Amino acid sequence: MPQTEKRKQRGVFARKRVRRDPGQSQARGQSRGQGVRPLAAGRMDLPFLLLTLLLTIMGLVMLFSASFPSANYESGDPAYYLKRQGLFALLGLAAMLAMARIDYHRLRGMAKILMYVSVFLLALVLVPGVGITQNRATRWLGKAGVLTFQPSEIAKLAIIVYFADSISKKKNLMENFKYGVRPYILILGFFAGLMLLEPHLSGTILIVGTGIVLMIVGGLDKRWIIGGISGVAAVGLIYVKLVEAGIISYGADRIRMWKDPWIDALDEGYQMCQSLIAIGSGGLTGVGLGKGRQKFLYLPEEHNDFIFAVVCEELGLIGATLVMLVFALLILRGFWIALQARDRFGALLVVGVMTQISLQTFLNIAVVSGLVPATGISLPFFSYGGTALALQLFEMGIVLSVSRQIPAPRGG
Repeated sequence: MPQTEKRKQRGVFARKRVRRDPGQSQARGQSRGQGVRPLAAGRMDLPFLLLTLLLTIMGLVMLFSASFPSANYESGDPAYYLKRQGLFALLGLAAMLAMARIDYHRLRGMAKILMYVSVFLLALVLVPGVGITQNRATRWLGKAGVLTFQPSEIAKLAIIVYFADSISKKKNLMENFKYGVRPYILILGFFAGLMLLEPHLSGTILIVGTGIVLMIVGGLDKRWIIGGISGVAAVGLIYVKLVEAGIISYGADRIRMWKDPWIDALDEGYQMCQSLIAIGSGGLTGVGLGKGRQKFLYLPEEHNDFIFAVVCEELGLIGATLVMLVFALLILRGFWIALQARDRFGALLVVGVMTQISLQTFLNIAVVSGLVPATGISLPFFSYGGTALALQLFEMGIVLSVSRQIPAPRGG
């Protein structure tokens, strides 16, 4: 009997030790799709950090070059936009480095909070007298001329964090329509509806596109992928046809000017024509940094959505190609970090961030060059917008946080 009692006690203590074993606890957490929380973190990815800093510096230089004529005309201070953007760049860099030092798993607890906050702010924009209207769109909150921000920027981050958290827990359930398709489509549809009421087409495209990519990477069934792509293409075609038929008025002028801006080069097609003139006048090597002519109150939004046209004019084809190359290296390095991430949550976070950056970069350059209709989309790190830049740098901090926890190679 005493030996039996001892064996029972040893069994109880053994079970207790198993429950306290961090390795097995992590394994159980991973089996539920919650990821593994490593005991220690290494160094942040240096190439990604340097590329981010390089783009931030290049963006500030080009912003000053593109904005000083309009800044001097509007405020009497040629460095007005640079000073404001530089301040937010410093805040963003501080946020990036702080986030890089934080365990990214802590973002799980913020996923739903970010969603609720972003929905509240997007709804608040639509309240008469609260949202700020510019260029026939109500997208901003704050005080005009002092400090404004777009709630859509917070919504982009909210979708990335929430989708990464939720999808990482489901794994094989992503192939099921009830769990892997329906809830995410409803969320994206709800956000798209709020943003189209502003209206904010470019932000809608970024949020929906990023969400769909996260669903695909998370394990969405191929049938839903093919069906979704076909559905989006069909909706886009129907929208264009309805616009051409005059049934839908929103976006009609943009599509007409996209096809041939020169038919109304002094009014509706003015911005696109001036952008093409700036790109064409840059030639191979450009007219020289700071020596562009279109920014002298000829090209609208020269320091914002159409800043890449100034890049092409002043730096030429060679300089513009180098800028695109740096963007490409940043995006590729980001996806490499996603492939090396310790768990699904980290991988999906990085995929979401880099998908958003890549979509935004491609669409901006495509709009400026006339490849797609104008959508009012900014160029990351370059276009004027303090809160947008700060949030972009914070997102880079998320990628760096994931990079710090990449498992060391075996035998290394």
